[in-house]
Amino acid sequence: MIILLFFCMEGCSVYSYKVPYEYNFKQSEYNMEAATSNDRAKPFADDICVADTGNTDIGPALNGIEAAGIFDIDNCEAVYVKNIHNKLYPASITKIMTALIALKYGNPDDIITVSSNVEIVESGATLLGLKEGDRLTLEQALNGLLIYSGNDAGVAIAEYISGNVEAFTALMNKEALALGATNTNFINPHGLSDDSHYSSAYDLYLIFNEAVKYDKFREIIGKREYSTTYSDRDGKSKEMTITNTNLYLTGEKTGPDKVTVVGGKTGTTNQAGSCLILLSEDQNSHPYISVILNAQDKELLYRGMSQLLDQVP
Repeated sequence: MIILLFFCMEGCSVYSYKVPYEYNFKQSEYNMEAATSNDRAKPFADDICVADTGNTDIGPALNGIEAAGIFDIDNCEAVYVKNIHNKLYPASITKIMTALIALKYGNPDDIITVSSNVEIVESGATLLGLKEGDRLTLEQALNGLLIYSGNDAGVAIAEYISGNVEAFTALMNKEALALGATNTNFINPHGLSDDSHYSSAYDLYLIFNEAVKYDKFREIIGKREYSTTYSDRDGKSKEMTITNTNLYLTGEKTGPDKVTVVGGKTGTTNQAGSCLILLSEDQNSHPYISVILNAQDKELLYRGMSQLLDQVP
């Protein structure tokens, strides 16, 4: 079944996207590698956590939270899960896939020239304030995307990689499927609500697990704040100073003493509720990924996340 899916993904669809600067066929892309002496393929899930929908009789109940999970990366074990395969709105956690594709196919030093499509008018949308003709590097855009959750940065990155948002979202879905994220369908690069835009806590773990393999991604998501200068269409300097939306990094919330929060990504919309995904380490520097989707409010989100982190041995 896996082999048939592989050939279908590669042979049945055509997507238009930017040719990567340096492309290495990695095990993580399709979770396949050459076998050892017995010529067997490495199992698809050999280096990821596999889990069912969860047993909430063990661990915190997490009332007021739709789905949650915490995963031991080194041991490929699900420490605790709740409704992790439910299809839910992922809000701005969507931006992890946008960043992953940008790092995989783009060059952080490349200059992006912003189009008028970044000027999103949806009420409540978080924006960096990019305008048509602005010029900034991909790395600057990624910082704005992941630290401050700029939806306009998501559009700028999508158009840089694929030429337009539609082609980019096709690439997002192709890459998600290659990672085994079968309960995911992306419609946009930023996570603003759409009835056809959804994912699951487990799929977002899979995507985040791939993204944290990139040093630049880990560096960005761990920043408390960021300041930079880019230029407008006339070459005049524009300054940007942003603070991370992750309250663990700003110090407004604290987790268990035995766990260090490395970084992560927040997400909030009316439909998605409050969402958060984190990379953390225990006292022996062993990494964990934890995720919560659709908490009723921000207070429940961080209380529940601290309860998840408390499950770390």
